Amino acid sequence: MKALVLQEVIEQKIYLIRGQKVMLDRDLALLYDVSTKRLNEQVKRNIKRFPEDFMLHLTWEEMKSLRSHFATLKKGAHTKYRIYAFTEQGVAMLSSVLNSERAILVNIQIMRTFIKLRRLLATHKDLLMKIEGMEKKYDKQFRIVFQAIRELMSVPKGSRKKIGFIAH
Repeated sequence: MKALVLQEVIEQKIYLIRGQKVMLDRDLALLYDVSTKRLNEQVKRNIKRFPEDFMLHLTWEEMKSLRSHFATLKKGAHTKYRIYAFTEQGVAMLSSVLNSERAILVNIQIMRTFIKLRRLLATHKDLLMKIEGMEKKYDKQFRIVFQAIRELMSVPKGSRKKIGFIAH
């Protein structure tokens, strides 16, 4: 099956808000090829399917920060409604309220992207734990080797562009 949406596009639309990986209603609407209004209508009609841990309603302050971070609105333009942000579970639940073929297929791709990101993080943590275990096991002559490995694993500050948005 040819991908409807590239995985890189989906990865760029996953943000870190309130310590959770989420996707915004407007980004999901674009991916599903529906209007944001329609997506939110379906959510409101099925609100029992979206508890707090599935969906966040951004505060006006978070939205202001988001707007200034991405410069999405022209000067003087205002948004009437607060944005919804969906956790991985909330995105999965959206497929049950949006019954189009595209929504189902895109949803599968989004779930695969979340899984890939989770695996990458787990792999990194597992590798770090193994190195720490080896450090304890072997004597000091290998300390330089372990330091070099740790430096290779860490991302130098400023070398990579940060992806996402963190609301304070």
